[in-house]
Amino acid sequence: MKILMVCLGNICRSPLAEGIMKQQVKEAGLDWEVDSAGTGNWHVGEGPDRRSTRTARNHGINISKQVCRQFKVQDFDNFDLILVMDRNNRADVLALARNQHDRDKVKLLLNDKEVPDPYFDDRQFEPVFDLIESGCKDLIRKYK
Repeated sequence: MKILMVCLGNICRSPLAEGIMKQQVKEAGLDWEVDSAGTGNWHVGEGPDRRSTRTARNHGINISKQVCRQFKVQDFDNFDLILVMDRNNRADVLALARNQHDRDKVKLLLNDKEVPDPYFDDRQFEPVFDLIESGCKDLIRKYK
């Protein structure tokens, strides 16, 4: 299984989701690939937001080596599942879909709930971590 986590800038939520999912996949002994991307291009080539890096580190996960990149149409070919953090991310990704097969790969990480963007509120990084961690656990149970 190849999974792509997607948020707006690929600096807060999707890097956390990539790191969390990679750790859970490893702990479950699964042979899955996990990556992340953003729908926007503002942070391409940069590392994750320092608050995401710190939050992940507080939970024993190192995301400091990740490099932000933008979602591209070829990602539909390279990934089995594209997990977006909110409905705006979903709309942006779906706008690039070439067909129904592409569209079928795009899902909200939390099914019917959104992962809020913590960028403007430092206090939201821990609750966002918890939401993503729970969503990743559910995914592993579902697809294992």
